[in-house]
Amino acid sequence: MADFKSKKMTVPEAVRELIKDGDMMTFSGFTIWRRPMAMVHEIVRQGKKDLHLVEVNSGTHGEVLIGAGCVKVWESCFMGHELFGKIGANLNRKLKNGEIIVEDYSHVQMVMRLAAGSMGLPFLPTYCALGTDILNPEYDVLGKKGMRDGSNPRIPTEKFNYQEDPFYGERAVLNVPAARPNVCIAHVQQVGDEGTVKVMGQRYSDNEAMKAADKLIVVAEEIVPEEVIRQDPTANLIPHYLVDAIVEQPWGAHPTGCFGYYEVDGAFIRDFYSKTKTQEGFDAWAEEWILGCGDYNEYLYKLGFNRLDSLRANAAMNYSLRVKRGAR
Repeated sequence: MADFKSKKMTVPEAVRELIKDGDMMTFSGFTIWRRPMAMVHEIVRQGKKDLHLVEVNSGTHGEVLIGAGCVKVWESCFMGHELFGKIGANLNRKLKNGEIIVEDYSHVQMVMRLAAGSMGLPFLPTYCALGTDILNPEYDVLGKKGMRDGSNPRIPTEKFNYQEDPFYGERAVLNVPAARPNVCIAHVQQVGDEGTVKVMGQRYSDNEAMKAADKLIVVAEEIVPEEVIRQDPTANLIPHYLVDAIVEQPWGAHPTGCFGYYEVDGAFIRDFYSKTKTQEGFDAWAEEWILGCGDYNEYLYKLGFNRLDSLRANAAMNYSLRVKRGAR
């Protein structure tokens, strides 16, 4: 058997060695589920800047990065915290102040862009958003900023274009360009010690995001023996050879949820949303919960065992039996 080089890293090592200023990035999960918050905190601690986020439905992780001033460009379709904070207050504030560049696509268009990137294609056709103002040339923000001149190979030279149906002569289709991130950071339930990725529950656009990026960092609740994770190959999403680094970080998605392990900490997200509507509020929050903690484990210690344990999923039901539901 060939010698195996370990892909295991700590959170600080993965951020320091694999994420550079100006990188285009994407993430696993959906709004408030399976977001790589341990890595996000460390990106803020290390002061990464000028990041270009390309993602489907951003959430709490994006709000933290944007509030901290780490993001220069954001391309997506939605930002918010679901019922715990309807809109992205930090994105809204930075956009109004001209501190961030925002390029708007529809939800389906963003999925198609990552799908094209995951397949190595330059674009994919779709009917999505035809007839809407998303396609108004006046709203091609990157184009108006002069950023579609070809100098950055990760920014397409057009936001979209049209093509007549060459096969059936039906109506024109819209071509959306592939998304080609430098890095995808994924938070998952389990990863094999060689890198095979297991995702439990909903997978959202994880497959497309992970395969579209040049580098894939996988943060898992548990690193398990490769021979164990391969016993049920239908449960696995990504093969080991596509993974560049694996990190074991229990509770690494908090306050977002991780199906089968713990619930969304809605009270924490609601408090974050309430306190970070101003830059001064965000700075104070970040000092308390990120910069004031030496690492993510110190953040977890600050949260406390009782709070985390109340979110812990029941092993039989895959959700917490102690979280109140259906009430505000």
